[in-house]
Amino acid sequence: MIGGGLAGSEAAWQLARAGVAAVLHEMRPVRGTDAHQTDSLAELVCSNSFRSDDPQANAVGLLHEEMRRAGSLILRCGDAHKVPAGGALAVDRHGFSAAVQAAIEAEPLIEIRREEIAGAPPADWTSVIVATGPLTSPALTQAILDLTGETNLAFFDAIAPIVHRDSIDMEIAWLQSRYDKVGPGGGDADYVNCPLDRDGYYAFVDALIAGEKSDFKEWEKDTPYFEGCLPIEVMAERGRDTLAFGPMKPVGLTDPRTGKRPFAVVQLRQDNALGTLYNIVGFQTKLKHGEQTRIFRMIPGLEKAEFARLGGLHRNTFINSPRLLDPTLRLNVQPRLRFAGQITGCEGYVESAAVGLMAGRFAAAEALGRPIVAPPQTTAMGALLGHITGGADGATFQPMNVNFGLFPDVPTPAGSRRPLRGKDKKIAISHRALADLDAWLSPAMAAAE
Repeated sequence: MIGGGLAGSEAAWQLARAGVAAVLHEMRPVRGTDAHQTDSLAELVCSNSFRSDDPQANAVGLLHEEMRRAGSLILRCGDAHKVPAGGALAVDRHGFSAAVQAAIEAEPLIEIRREEIAGAPPADWTSVIVATGPLTSPALTQAILDLTGETNLAFFDAIAPIVHRDSIDMEIAWLQSRYDKVGPGGGDADYVNCPLDRDGYYAFVDALIAGEKSDFKEWEKDTPYFEGCLPIEVMAERGRDTLAFGPMKPVGLTDPRTGKRPFAVVQLRQDNALGTLYNIVGFQTKLKHGEQTRIFRMIPGLEKAEFARLGGLHRNTFINSPRLLDPTLRLNVQPRLRFAGQITGCEGYVESAAVGLMAGRFAAAEALGRPIVAPPQTTAMGALLGHITGGADGATFQPMNVNFGLFPDVPTPAGSRRPLRGKDKKIAISHRALADLDAWLSPAMAAAE
């Protein structure tokens, strides 16, 4: 494995669980990145949220449950270090990363080597999983370009700021989860909510648009953003009402001081187990640091906010997987190389780890001389795999989160003339997925035993 992020750590764990020895190469701290702050395995560089944990009506929640059933190290450590986040699974980033690293270090079949793989993996490495993620080193990026004939592997991602909890004015802000939904931590008031009236909202939007932004380096200027993680000011530039229907939408929230729904709301989510740090949800940004402090303190309740980390921007890397990979994640032009994680064009922590899980299982089966059987496309893992290895159009391929649009449709119930829709359809897809996943896991578990 090259890369000790979520995907590489999960792949190594799956290999070891199958009884196959693995070497995990991580370049930090020998070589740092623009976004990582530690040399820990599975460091979370952006949000601390694994998103919805609802396995019935949310595709990423379904993916959580599938990974738990498949023995995922990432989900095991995530569950052990969860923090309150409404209906989402969010984790204490430091406790989570430490737990993943401790498990990997304690596994006798996994060797960790702290070194950069500069360029293509050595020719005598017969089975390699490249899981270098969005911050692949320049030398390895160039080697991938040379191997694949691609011309560009990059897009931009942005990081949201983190605020000290005790600097939030709770005389103005209040605690509530959207629609009072109870999350995996058992709470229904897991978010800090800061209300804006109409005038305050538009003044804030105007300040975002006018604020001084970070300059791109010459080599970054032609790199596009990923649509699923746009900087807050880029969203604002698309229309003054965009944020009110996006990350600042007020639906499902009531200001207890007025008994009414505000015009707009900024939400903050707990970022560590102690509850001392909160990140501003959806506020990834490329504003300069001084501008961030000035503009974000315009938000009611954050007038005296103290920032533990300000937002930033980093360049991500992914390959055109539909054109370049086979159905088991091997590079068509050099099958000894598998790819896993965000570099494959899946987007999100959980999706990255899921692709790492599948890559590890595929590599283990290959090493043991067993047939490689991919999860059915009716499962969340199979739907994600199918999308990145052929379901998407290579001409327009962009990173994708798991979603129900990637699943095959469910048949119309017997005796009904109407196909399932809405939540009923999602629940039916989820029930089918878990049944099919269990069937997929059963022979694999029997073989491992």
